[in-house]
Amino acid sequence: MNFALILFVLSVLTGIAWVLDKIALAPRRAAAARAALSTFDERIRREGGDRGSVAGERAALAEKLNTPPAWIEYTASFFPVLIAVFLLRSFVAEPFKIPSSSMRPTLEVGDFILVNKFAYGIRLPIIEQKIIATGEPQHGDVVVFRYPLDPSVDYIKRVVGLPGDTVEYRDKKLTVNGKPLPQAADGTYSWLEGLRFEETRKVVETADAGGEPRSYTIAQSPQAPPVQPSNVRAFPDRGNCEYNERGFTCRVPAGEYFMMGDNRDFSDDSRYWGFVPDANLRGRAFFIWFNWDDIVSGAFKRVGRAVH
Repeated sequence: MNFALILFVLSVLTGIAWVLDKIALAPRRAAAARAALSTFDERIRREGGDRGSVAGERAALAEKLNTPPAWIEYTASFFPVLIAVFLLRSFVAEPFKIPSSSMRPTLEVGDFILVNKFAYGIRLPIIEQKIIATGEPQHGDVVVFRYPLDPSVDYIKRVVGLPGDTVEYRDKKLTVNGKPLPQAADGTYSWLEGLRFEETRKVVETADAGGEPRSYTIAQSPQAPPVQPSNVRAFPDRGNCEYNERGFTCRVPAGEYFMMGDNRDFSDDSRYWGFVPDANLRGRAFFIWFNWDDIVSGAFKRVGRAVH
C-alpha cells in the first residue's frame, strides 16, 4: 500500500472542497443569508414587531444560513490536517515500523522509528525524484530504502559501503578499502524468534563516518557462516562481487551503496541481493518514538532513544 499516494489523493480531494467552499460556496451562502435576513427584517417592520424581541430568532437564522453543508464542513476541515501531515512526512520526518530481527540489537521488532527525509536530498513525493542535494550517506548510517528487487517494499539496513568502496567480509570481519573496522567484544545478546531462542555475541564495531569514528553494536552467531553463497541471487553488477566459504568481496558501483543488517547472520542484505541505488534511498533513521512492549512492561529502555 502506497500510503503517500493515498495521503496525496485525500489531500487533493479535500483541498478541492476547501477551495470550492472559499471561492464559490461560502460567498453564495453569504449572499443568500443577506437576502434572507433583509426579507426577515422587512417582515418585522411590516408587522410592527420589536427587533429586540426577535434578535435571537434572527441570530439563529443567520447562523443556519451561513453554516456550510455537513459534507463541505467535514471535508474542508480535514484539508489543513492532511496537507500538514503529507508535507511533514514527505519532507521532514516519516514514521516506520521495524518488522524483522535483521537490525538487532540496534532496532527490535515492534520499534516505531522516525526517518529524516531531507538528510540525503529533497525528493518529490510519490515519484521520489531528488530535486535538491542536501547530503550523502556516511559509513554507519542506518538507512530506510526501497528494496531494489521490489521497490514497493521498504527495507532498513546500515551503510557499510559507499560508491567506489571495496567491501570485504571475511571470517566475520568487515574491511572497507583495505582497512579492517575495529571490533570489541561486548557480551552476548539473545531474543525469542517465534518459539526459538536465539543467542549471539555482541560486538561493538567502529566505522569511519566522514573522518569521524562511529561505533555501533552488531550481533554475530559464531556457528553461522559469514555468507551463504547458495542464497545469493542474480543482481545488477553481480560481477563486482566474489564469494567463497570464508566470505565475499564487493566493489560498490558509482551512485550505489552496500547495506548490511546489524544482526549479521540473520539479515537478508546486499550480500544476497546487491547494491542500493541512490534513487532508492528514503532517509536516515534517527529516533525510536514508540514500542508497545517497552511501554507495557514499564521498562522504557527503547522509547525516546536515538538510533546510532
